[in-house]
Amino acid sequence: MRIRQCWLFSFLFILLSFVVSLPATWAKDTPREIGGFTLGTSISSYQDVVQSNYLKEILVTDWHGFRRGVVSYGTCRYKDEILKITMKYEDRSKKFYRKLLKKFRSKYGPPDIWNGDSFGVVYIWKWHFIDENKNRVSLSLQFNAKNTNETIGNMVKLSYPEKIKEERLCFIHSREQNKQESQKTKHQSPKETDWQYLIPR
Repeated sequence: MRIRQCWLFSFLFILLSFVVSLPATWAKDTPREIGGFTLGTSISSYQDVVQSNYLKEILVTDWHGFRRGVVSYGTCRYKDEILKITMKYEDRSKKFYRKLLKKFRSKYGPPDIWNGDSFGVVYIWKWHFIDENKNRVSLSLQFNAKNTNETIGNMVKLSYPEKIKEERLCFIHSREQNKQESQKTKHQSPKETDWQYLIPR
């Protein structure tokens, strides 16, 4: 009798352990929503959400001698147009920086502005141009030896500074318009809440 009871308890213990260890995805009430946002839905369906930045970015890695890069493009006046490119060279040495600077000078002439520090930690040279379409173009070459607030190593930036300003103003104006329109049709302010927003469901 004791053997049978021991076997029964062992069986129940194993069964209970199996049930407890079932994957969480098997739960009937799997939460997918919090704060009014639902996993798997399109962000464009939330009209009351204000976009946080006037530029969107894509990240590139291990790209033609660059270890990493960020390509920024417009979302308003210059929608989907690349307005800024920031690339970090694979070679982080000062020797490579000197070689780059020599080639930059050879191709574009002497820099227009020095933006580095006076301690020999961060070196930044800038060139300014106007292209065939009368767009202002900014080019900078940077070397950072040890300032942890900046990218360590070598980096190049290429941008349309005036277009970026116009893009920011367009974004602000568009955001204000959307805010006014949404306030006309909105029945509930995002600041107001109840338990359906506070508890995942």
